[in-house]
Amino acid sequence: MRIVCIGGGPAGLYFGLLIKRRHPAHEVIVVERNRPYDTFGWGVVFSDQTLGNLRAADPRSADMILEAFNHWDDIEINFRGAKVRSSGHGFCGIGRKRLLNILQQRCEELGVKLVFETQVTNDDDYDADLIVASDGLNSAIRQKYAATYRPDIDMRDCRFVWLGTKKRFDAFTFAFEKTEWGWFQAHAYRFDDETSTFIVETPERVWRAAGLDEMSKEDSIAFCERLFAKYLDGNPLMSNASHLRGSSQWIRFPRVVNREWVHWKTRDGGKRVPVVLMGDAAHTAHFSIGSGTKLALEDAIELANSMDAHPHDLAAALAHYTDVRSVDVLRIQNAARNSTEWFEHVDRYASFEPEQFAYSLLTRSQRISHENLRERDAAYVASFEDWLSVRAGIEREPHKHSIPPMFTPFTLRGVTLKNRVVVSPMAQYSAVDGIAGDYHLMHLGARAMGGAALVMTEMTCVSPEARITPGCPGMYAPEHLAAWRRIVQFVHTQSDAKIGMQLGHAGAKASTRVSWEGIDQPLPDGNWPLLSASPQQYLRGVSQWSHEATHAELREIEAQFVRATEMATEAGFDWLELHCAHGYFLSSFLSPLTNHRADEYGGPLVNRLRYPLEVFAAMRKVWPQDKPMSVRISAHDWVDGGTTPDDAVEIARAFKAAGADMIDVSSGQVSKEEKPVFGRMFQTPFADRIRNEAGIATIAVGAISEADHVNSIIAAGRADLCAVARPHLANPSWTLNEAAKIGYFDVNWPKQYAAAKSQLERNYERERAQAAENARLSPFERAQRAEGTV
Repeated sequence: MRIVCIGGGPAGLYFGLLIKRRHPAHEVIVVERNRPYDTFGWGVVFSDQTLGNLRAADPRSADMILEAFNHWDDIEINFRGAKVRSSGHGFCGIGRKRLLNILQQRCEELGVKLVFETQVTNDDDYDADLIVASDGLNSAIRQKYAATYRPDIDMRDCRFVWLGTKKRFDAFTFAFEKTEWGWFQAHAYRFDDETSTFIVETPERVWRAAGLDEMSKEDSIAFCERLFAKYLDGNPLMSNASHLRGSSQWIRFPRVVNREWVHWKTRDGGKRVPVVLMGDAAHTAHFSIGSGTKLALEDAIELANSMDAHPHDLAAALAHYTDVRSVDVLRIQNAARNSTEWFEHVDRYASFEPEQFAYSLLTRSQRISHENLRERDAAYVASFEDWLSVRAGIEREPHKHSIPPMFTPFTLRGVTLKNRVVVSPMAQYSAVDGIAGDYHLMHLGARAMGGAALVMTEMTCVSPEARITPGCPGMYAPEHLAAWRRIVQFVHTQSDAKIGMQLGHAGAKASTRVSWEGIDQPLPDGNWPLLSASPQQYLRGVSQWSHEATHAELREIEAQFVRATEMATEAGFDWLELHCAHGYFLSSFLSPLTNHRADEYGGPLVNRLRYPLEVFAAMRKVWPQDKPMSVRISAHDWVDGGTTPDDAVEIARAFKAAGADMIDVSSGQVSKEEKPVFGRMFQTPFADRIRNEAGIATIAVGAISEADHVNSIIAAGRADLCAVARPHLANPSWTLNEAAKIGYFDVNWPKQYAAAKSQLERNYERERAQAAENARLSPFERAQRAEGTV
C-alpha cells in the first residue's frame, strides 16, 4: 500500500512508524508543515496506563520515550493560602518537542519518508491508497470534506496561554488566585530536567475585565508572573510561540467532535480512496485531563490494529477503527467536558474550604471516584473523611474505620437524617381507590428497615383526577389518611428511618394505564378530563388533549394541595416534597414547551414560576415549621426551546426565596421529543450547579447505583443527599449491603436481621482479599488460576 499521513504531529508520526514496522513493504509518507525537529508548545502528560499501551505497540519508541520522561505521583492544589497533596496518580511529563523528535527518529529508522515545510491544503496532490488526515484541530482536510465529516466545534469559555518556566515542580501543581476581576488558575508540571509547563487559564469575561485582551505578549506574561510569583520562586515565565503577538497567544479551547471519520473520494479512473481522520482533526479533549496526545497515539494504535485484523478489506478496517475509537473517545470527551466545566466555573466552588475544594478538583471529571482515590492514596482519603465527618458533627472512635461520606448525618430544620441515602419516590401503581394498602406497608417498610435514612412515598395525588393511573395513591379522603398513618407509624416504630410524602398532580399525563399494561397509554375506558397550563397532548396522536386550567380551577387545585399537606401533617410524615417535574401539572407551568398562556402565569420564567410558587407558599404555610420541604424539578427538558440548566438555577433560587429547604434535581420526561445524554450519575451536574450557584441543598438522582457514587457526590459537595431508585427495587437493604461491600461495618442493622450482618461482611471481605491478590498476579497467573491449574 501507499499511505500518506497529512500532518506530522503525534498521531501521524506514530501511525506511520507502526504501520511501517508491521508492513515494511508499504510506502509510508508523513507530510508536515513545520521545519524538521521543530514544534511549538511545552510539555505533554501521559498516565502510566498510556505508557503500557505504547510499550505493547512499539517497545523501541516506548523505551526512548520512557527514558525522557519525568515521573511523579503527587497532585498539589493551592487554594486560599492552603496546600493539599494527594499521591498515587502516576503521571509522566515529556517535552512535546522531545516526543516528536523521538517519533521522527523512529520513523526514519523504519524507512518512513518524512516531508517537512509543506503545507497541504489539497489531498488530491497525493496518489495514495489511504490518506490519513492528522493535520490538527484546524484541519484543512476536515474542512474540505466537512459535508461528510459533519464536524461540531464548541469553543469553550476560558482563555488560556501555554507558557514554560525553569521552576521545577515536583508535583502536578494547580494554583488558584483571586483577583479583583475574578479567578485565575495555573496548571504546572515538569517535563524535563530543567523546565516545566505553566498554563494560565481564566474565563473569557475575567480575561477581558483584566485588560489582557489589549496587552502585548510581554505585558501579559509579566501579568502572569506577578499573579503567580509565590509559586515561581523568582523564575520568569517564557513563551516559545514567537509567531504569535499580543492577545493572540491567549486562545480558547475548541472541543471537536465529528459525526463521521472517513470520507471516500473517487480519483481519476474510478479508484476510491479513503481519507480518515486521526488525532485532533478527529476529536479534542481539554488539556485539564491530559488526554489529547494519549488519544492521538491510541488512534494510531487502533487504526494499525484494525488494518491488520482486516488485511484484505480496507473499508471493514476503517469501519472497525471508527466504531472502536468513537466509543473510547466519547468516554474521554465526556470526562473532559466535566473537567472543562469545572475550571470554567471555579467561582462556583470558591466558597468551599480548601479540603473540599481540592477533593472536588481531584474528582471533577467523574473518572476518579471515591474508592478509586482511596486505592491511589488511602491516607489522604481517610484524612479527608475525618475532616468531613467532623463538619457533619461526628468523630470516628479510636481504632475504627474513617466514616464514609454517605454515612455522615444531615440535618434540615428539625429533622436529622442518619445518612445521605434516600429511597426515591417510585410509582408502584398498586393502590385501590387511592388507598395505600398492605403492599405499600411492605414496600416502604422493608426499605425503611434496609438502612436508608429517608424513604419517600411515590407521587401521592391531591384529587382523584390528579392521579396518573387508577393505581396511584392519594391524599384527599379520610381513608387515605388512615392508611398513610398506619405506614408512617410502622416506619417510626420499626426503624430509625424518616419518611416523606411527595405530593403532586399528573395534569396532562393523568388518566393512563398502569405501567405494565402500557405506560402513558390512555385508559381503554373510564378516562377523566385532563387539564394543564396550556392545551397539550403528551403522546402525539395517542394521549388525550388537556385543556388550559382556568383561574377557578387553579384556586381549587391549590386548595387540594393545602388539604393534602394538612393531612400529611396529621399522618405524622417527617418530610414533604412538592412535585414540579416530569411534565406533571405544576411542571407544565415551568416549561416553555408546555406553557403558552397569555395571562400572568405565562410568558417569561418569572411568570411561569408564579403559580407553582403560589401553591408552594400555601403548603409551606400549613406545614410544620420544624419539618423540611423539598421541591422536585426537571432541570433540563433535553429539547431545544425547553427548560435549560440555567433556567433550573433560577427556578431553584425562586423556590429557596419562597421557603424551600432543598431541591430534588431530576430532568426530562416533559416531552417525548427529548434526547437525554445518559450515563452514570448523568443528572448530578445539575444538582451540583443548583447547590453551588443557587445556594440551596440538593438531592442528586439518576443512575446512582453504588456506594462509591454516593460517596463521591457527597464528598465533592455536588449534592447533600442521593436518591437511589432501581437498586432499591432490586434490594430493599441496598444501603446495608453497600456498607458491607466497601468494608464499613459501623452501621446499625435491624435487630431481627443482625445474624446476617457478620456473614455478609465476611463474604465481602473474602471477595476484596481475592480481588487484591488477583491484582498482584500476572495475566498468565490469573488465567492459570481461572483454569484451576494453580
